This record gives sequence, C-alpha cells and structure tokens, in this order.
Amino acid sequence: MSTNAQPTTTTSKEVITIPTSGASYPAFLEPLTPNELSLLKMYDTIKKHEREAAILKAEEAKRRLEEADERYRAKVREREMMQGTTTAEEAVDAKIDKGERRTERDPNHQEHEDNSDTDDREADEDNERKRKRESEISQLRQDISAAKQAQRKKAEEKLQAKKKAEDMRRELLGESNSARVTITAAANNDEEDDDDDDIDDFDSFDDIQRKLQATSTGPSIKKKQRISSELEKSGTHQPKQQPSLIANILNAEGSTPIHDFSKQLSMSNDTLTSGGSIIFPIPGDDMYRAPWTPPDAPMDFIDGCLELMLPDLDVSSSSSASVGNNTLAIKFQAPAESERFSINIATSDRENERYDDILFHFNPRQFQKGGQLVINDRQETRWGNDLSIPLSTIPLIFDAKSGSTLIVQINTEGFDVYVDGVHCARLEHRVKLPDSVGVGGQRHLPSLRLQFPSSNDYGDPENWLVHRVWWGYKPAMFDESTLDRIPGVNIVSAVHPRKLFISGLSRLFTDPEIDLRRAELERAFRKYGGPTGAVAVSIQKNSGFAFVDVATEELADLAVTEMANNCQYRVNKARRTRHEALLEERAAREKKEAEEGRGTAGSKETADWDRY
Repeated sequence: MSTNAQPTTTTSKEVITIPTSGASYPAFLEPLTPNELSLLKMYDTIKKHEREAAILKAEEAKRRLEEADERYRAKVREREMMQGTTTAEEAVDAKIDKGERRTERDPNHQEHEDNSDTDDREADEDNERKRKRESEISQLRQDISAAKQAQRKKAEEKLQAKKKAEDMRRELLGESNSARVTITAAANNDEEDDDDDDIDDFDSFDDIQRKLQATSTGPSIKKKQRISSELEKSGTHQPKQQPSLIANILNAEGSTPIHDFSKQLSMSNDTLTSGGSIIFPIPGDDMYRAPWTPPDAPMDFIDGCLELMLPDLDVSSSSSASVGNNTLAIKFQAPAESERFSINIATSDRENERYDDILFHFNPRQFQKGGQLVINDRQETRWGNDLSIPLSTIPLIFDAKSGSTLIVQINTEGFDVYVDGVHCARLEHRVKLPDSVGVGGQRHLPSLRLQFPSSNDYGDPENWLVHRVWWGYKPAMFDESTLDRIPGVNIVSAVHPRKLFISGLSRLFTDPEIDLRRAELERAFRKYGGPTGAVAVSIQKNSGFAFVDVATEELADLAVTEMANNCQYRVNKARRTRHEALLEERAAREKKEAEEGRGTAGSKETADWDRY
C-alpha cells in the first residue's frame, strides 16, 4: 500500500491505524496537519526499510551457512581423494554440482531461468558445462600424472642411495667382487620389479611413503632367499659373514674386557699371580662382580670410601726374587659426565685415620682449565705445591670406552705414574717413607693404606668406577733416556727460607675482596717485615690460601712460632717452586763467576807488576 493512503478506523474505540506502518493515533486529532502527515509518511518509510534490512540479513546468514557447508564438503572430498576412495571424475562431478547448486541459490540466475523459455540457451549452457567438465578432468589427470612421476623419481633416488650404501657396506666387509656383483644384479632386478609394482599400484603418497619405509630397513626375507637361490644356480657360493669393521679395529688393538687389565701392558692372569695379588675385588669373591663406585651424597670424603691395605712395601726391590712390593695397578672407568675423582696413598698409622698426612694424591679434573691432572701430597692437613699436567698430553682418562689402567710404581726417587703404559708424571718423595722394622732378628716390611675418597675436601661427590686393584712387584718401568722430560722429575721441594704459607682462608672471587684480604694480611704480618715493615702478599682467585714474603729467615721462623696458636690464620713455611729454585741457582752462579773473574783479574795485575 502506498504511503499516501488515508488513515482508516480499525477499532471501535475511535483509534485510527495506518495499515502500512501500523502507526495509530486518537480520532479526535482529525484533521491532521501537513506536518503530522509528513511524520506519518516518514515513519512508514522507516518501517519498510527495516523489513528489507531484516530480509537481507537473513539471506546473508543463509549464504554464509551454505558456504561453510560447501567448504566442509570440499575438505571431505579432498580427504577421500587422498585416501583413494574418490576418482577424478567424481571430484569433477562434485565440483560441477557445487557450481549448479550455487547457481540455483543465486536469485538473479533463478529469475533468469524462470523468465527464459528458449531451448537453445539451455542447450548452450549444457554444452558449456560439458566443456568445462572435460577441461577440469584433463587438468586433474595432468596433475595426478605429474605427482606420480615426482613420487616415482623420489623412490628411485632412495633406492639408488640404498644400493650405494649396501655396496659400501659389502666393500668394508671384504666380500668378493663376483659375489657382490651377482648379489647386486639380483637385488637390482627385484628392486626394479618392486618399484614398478609399488608406484603403479599406489594412488596416494602416504602409501608410497609407507612402502619406502618398509624397504629402507634392508632386503626382505623373501628377497634374501631369492638371492641365495640365484647364487646356488649360478654356482657361486655365498661368502661367509665377515666381522664388522669396528670389531676388526677392536681386535687389532687387542681390546680386553672392561673389568680386566689391558693385554698390551703384559698383565695377564699368570703374570699378576706370580708377581703379586688382586686386592680388589676381595679374594674369594666373584671376580666379575659389580665395580665399586662412590656414594651419591656422602657426608665427607671418608663416608663410604674404599680403603685397601698395601702390605710389604719395599722400594729397594731390584729383582723379582725379592719379597717386597712396589707397584699398584688400578683398572677403572670414568664416565663422560664425571668431573673428577682421586686416590690417596698414606701411611697405615692409626693416628692418620683422617688422612691428615698423604704421601701421594692422584686427582684428574676434567673441567678445570681445560682438563688437568693434579698430583700432590699433604702434611698436617696442609696440601703442598701441586703438580698440574694437562689431560690433553696423556692418554684418555674420561669417557674411555674400554676403561683405563693406572699404574703407580714406588721407588727410591718417588711415585712414578703411568696411564695405559705411558709415563705421565713423577711425584718425588717429599716425606720419608716408613722404614722396615726388625723384630726378633727378622725384617718386617712396612705397609701403606690406599684410599678411594667419596668426595673432595668441599663435599662434592666423585664419579668413577673401580673394577680391579692389583698390588705386587714389577721391575722399574721408566726409561732413563727420556726421564728428564717427564713432568715432576728433579723438582726442588725444599722449604722456602722467607715465604710463609697461610691456609684455612675462605675463598674469594672478586677483586675488591682480594684487595681487602691483602690489606688485612699486610697489617697482620707487618711486624715481620724488618725495619720497613713491608711484606709481599700473593693471593689467587677462588683459593683458600695465600703467600706472604717476610724480610729474613729468622723472622719467618718467628712468625711460624708466634702464629701457632692463632685461630684466624694457619701459618707454615712454604716450599720453593721450580722457578724460584732456578732464579736462586742463576744468582749463585753469577755471583761465583763474578768472584772468579775478580780473582783472575787481580792475580794478573800482580803478575804484571812483579814482572816490572
């Protein structure tokens, strides 16, 4: 109805209602003014636009639902095509049907079809749909053909790589050429047949991948049987299975079990039995029992440690006829994650149960300064000047797959250290070894104690495995011609006359803390600096000790005596380093040469004077 229609009365209550917009007003307002009529007309227009907007909104929502449904159906059809359940023609039919449904949903196209009564146009549309279908079918076939060709090429590359790896493996195993050629030819024929069948029969890329994964693990049992039958028919005997390349390398190196000593060290069971005895595992137990390893969370280095006695020490042994022992052999294994481990050799006195005095300390540290082997001694709870050797210069200790063998040979000079037969270091005796005791006219040889600590001095647990320990006699293993190149040989260990060793300090890590401690030590030892009161203090980062140089030897002895009861510092005489000893030797030599030069010059002048 037009918006210009006159209002009509629809009820008996004298209320006038406009049919198009539904607006109503009382009848007593009649006649309406032009402004009121224009307002009613505008209200009628607004209502009409609201109805049209609601219709368009409903159509848009319906269109979105239909598009979502089409996308879902397209994903389902694509998944079915990937699984091989839908052919290319069905996909094209579905796509054309989808286009027809979209056309049917188009209201303009529907009106056009309703208004069109011409048969020629319908025929043209049918022909157009057929041509479109044929072109899409052709395009899909080309895509499928290209995908199959790419899959076939990839499968051929994988088969070629597999054949190349098989040839390399057989070459490393040392198989004969004739057998390898025959086997390769038979395998190639089988692979070609399987390749053609596999690529032609599979419609999806997932199936081809599953086939390639199944064939990449090696020839099947059926294929192996076929190769064996072809070898028998051709009269070629299949070669025996050769050991692997790794096994050959291990056999060439003379590998031994992890719990036994290396054969290269000439330490067979007969040799070990004749010259000494196995002290760990304990005699009588199973020789192949689980190795000893430190506990995970020890209270200190003694908690859970392994202690063994080393009886009948005789460093003067010069022949195997002697009854004394001088050599310790340890078969161990340090895993790759191990940071450090250690052994201690000390006297067997009861007063030394806490290992305050240690004759020999062996301590590899994997992550300290690029890897260091530290060898040292301990006297009255004070560690001496350590001997540090880079781990890169000695045989592998950490992460050695077949384990390592440590040999410590005690002689009159010191402790000679060998790792897998290589002379690595010598710790010269810094304390006199215990002497033999004569009782009733018989000579009783002294004993030592071997300790495998559970942790270091700071409670950090150690990590390694001890498989076997042997103690007995072996002739001297060092070579006199190369002895001067061994670390630790001819190192001066005498006490320094003026240098003090301050121990028992807390560790410092920053320069301000070190400067503060240097100032404290200078004030504490100023009285021992002579008339000037000057002392030289040396402190290193991350260390619990310091060195103080005083004026004279007498003042150094006085400082050790007066500081004996000091609770803050523990003071002892320091040992001279090799560098300090060399400097002193050079100074003495230069002084002697100067004196000899002055004496020669004076005698020459006297002779010349007498001649005149």
